[in-house]
Amino acid sequence: MILLPPKLQNLPNSLPIEGAVRIELVEGIPIFRASSTVQNRIEELLTKQQSSPLTSDEEHELDLYEEIDDYLSFINRTVRNAFLTQTSI
Repeated sequence: MILLPPKLQNLPNSLPIEGAVRIELVEGIPIFRASSTVQNRIEELLTKQQSSPLTSDEEHELDLYEEIDDYLSFINRTVRNAFLTQTSI
């Protein structure tokens, strides 16, 4: 069974064109993570959400970041599983 990555419909306007994702090596496996710039924006939105309602644009932006997080998680699981399968053969 082939798993397909989640489909992204849009990206947040605040997502930088360059430097949005960083790659880290964890036990020799590349892991894709949101950059500190993106993480800071998400934290801003979450902090604001705790003290006052977000605007509809901010809610939409936060939802899009959640979709990106799901996408990166899928990619990371796929790469990790492929690596583990390859090394156990």
